[in-house]
Amino acid sequence: MEQPIISDPIAYEKIPTKIYKDPKEASRAVAHEIADLIKQKQKEGKNCVLGLATGSSPKTVYAELIRLHREEGLSFKNVISFNLDEYYPMEPDAIQSYWRFMREQLFNHVDIPKENYFIPDGTLPPNRIAEYCVEYERKIDNLGGLDFQLLGIGGNGHIGFNEPGSLINSKTRLMMLDHSTRAAATMDFSGELTKVPKKAITMGVSKILAAKRVVLLAWGERKAPVIADAVEGSVTEHNPASYLQTHSNAMFVVDEAAASGLKRMKTPWLVEDVEWTSKMVKKAVTNLALTLDKPILKLTNKDYNDNGLSDLLARHGQAYEINIDVFNQLQNTITGWPGGKPNADDTNRPERALPAKKRCIIFSPHPDDDIISMGGTFQRLVDQGHEVHIGYQTSGNIAVADDEALRFIDFVVDYNKQFGISSPEAEKIFEKASKFLKEGKVNEVDIPEVRYVKGLIRQGEAKNTCRFVGIPVENAHFMNLPFYETGTVQKKPLAEEDILTTMELIEKIKPHQIYAAGDLADPHGTHKVCLDAVMEAVRRLAHKNFMKDCWVWLYRGAWAEWDIHEIEMAVPMSPDQVLQKRFGIFKHQSQKDGVVFQGTDSREFWQRAEERNSATAGLYNKLGLAEYEAMEAFVRWKF
Repeated sequence: MEQPIISDPIAYEKIPTKIYKDPKEASRAVAHEIADLIKQKQKEGKNCVLGLATGSSPKTVYAELIRLHREEGLSFKNVISFNLDEYYPMEPDAIQSYWRFMREQLFNHVDIPKENYFIPDGTLPPNRIAEYCVEYERKIDNLGGLDFQLLGIGGNGHIGFNEPGSLINSKTRLMMLDHSTRAAATMDFSGELTKVPKKAITMGVSKILAAKRVVLLAWGERKAPVIADAVEGSVTEHNPASYLQTHSNAMFVVDEAAASGLKRMKTPWLVEDVEWTSKMVKKAVTNLALTLDKPILKLTNKDYNDNGLSDLLARHGQAYEINIDVFNQLQNTITGWPGGKPNADDTNRPERALPAKKRCIIFSPHPDDDIISMGGTFQRLVDQGHEVHIGYQTSGNIAVADDEALRFIDFVVDYNKQFGISSPEAEKIFEKASKFLKEGKVNEVDIPEVRYVKGLIRQGEAKNTCRFVGIPVENAHFMNLPFYETGTVQKKPLAEEDILTTMELIEKIKPHQIYAAGDLADPHGTHKVCLDAVMEAVRRLAHKNFMKDCWVWLYRGAWAEWDIHEIEMAVPMSPDQVLQKRFGIFKHQSQKDGVVFQGTDSREFWQRAEERNSATAGLYNKLGLAEYEAMEAFVRWKF
């Protein structure tokens, strides 16, 4: 496998873990390991027996394997594969079927014989499942077992569909799915929990552990807690991935975000020598203060020495001086002037004083991310006289419930009747949409008429928010990036057209500030693609004169916040400003009360945002700084 960014063995880790900069780099390394194994077996005249996984994590591995087949002649004719699981019941041609997933993601693009791949059968009658599961394992055993098992990991630690509570000796079987697993899968089932199967056939833990080699993949911040627990915690049925600690040839392959909970990432000074840069000192001291529940200015030499920071004292002096330096760094991040304070000394402020009136673009991946994630800052920029534009990067149309679309179409028809407007075309659209919505299958792609109406609903809500905050509606730019417009949760990769559209808006506005969503909790999600589009556009425009005076600030979404040591600008909010932000979020009525794709978090978006902003302010207060009602936080990206 290729060299990861961090590869030293770490005493705290009970499973070998390799951390890569991003999923693409990690996936390439794993795909090449699989390819080398296939080729070695070919030389030996043997079959290569693979255990394969579904879900978002292995997609990039399969994409690289396809490339190796097409461009470098990797043959799969000696490969025999067994998939981990399948929903039950599930037809093989259904959109959510893992049969369909594997054909579309891998099998249809390589030369593996059709009789050489096996996936659990989701159409079996209940009385045949037990016998089928025994035979599934027997097939693997008759081939000498699995040479390589690829795994993903669920948010609750499940491997395959071995949910928490599964025993280490569990066999292939029918499994009841945990509520959190079903909630996480709603995106594949039109956002409705009731449509997600309650059961699945899964390969057992014992058969997974019998594989000669096991590699588990994990991408994104949402997997960080469960990865840390599996790698550094105890072997327990509460986190089935922890069973891999008992395997002699298992490895976790993760990106930096998924690794962020590991001690070598979270508190690296406890496991290795570190370079005590200003950023590392800030990270260590804030961590120490929060761990001990003490304000920074009350930390003592003994606190440092007792908690693995004696080296920091030796290199940088007494606790008193270090405390003051870090306290001042944090103090200097706080500003009520996110666009810069005119006629003020900006030496220690996060933003420049000049130009006093700035042109700003807030890039919003969905039509409500601007108000949810940085609504207080948005309002401050407007109130302080800056020229604010919003780039709504996608339509957000898949996150509108069918009944909402039908209600709006019905309104148009009734409106026309009420005012005597003859519009047979509107009535035809209503009839067509109504018929589709009543008869459509689970996760069937919306017809164009329905998709357009859903997009209009979200566009109208975004305009309403702009009016509420106080910017002209013409400053709202609906970009409708093409990568998003598939009508399904599965999006297209970032394309040239998406980048050019983003560049066009930046060149048109010539901003002094760009705000973009840096929430990478799901690296395969819309936020990640939208951020990639902004970053690539900025890189290409960096040589332009107007970009030499442009700063890029990254905000986070409603689910997570920057770690306290990362924050470079914190914009405080009063109780009244928090309430005003809440009312701005309420303008997005289609996203309230049973929103589509809610996931495992039952809170409404305004609740998530307020709790996150309150928690950020609470951290500053715990560290000994002023107490505010709430704070929005930003990190500057230097291009």
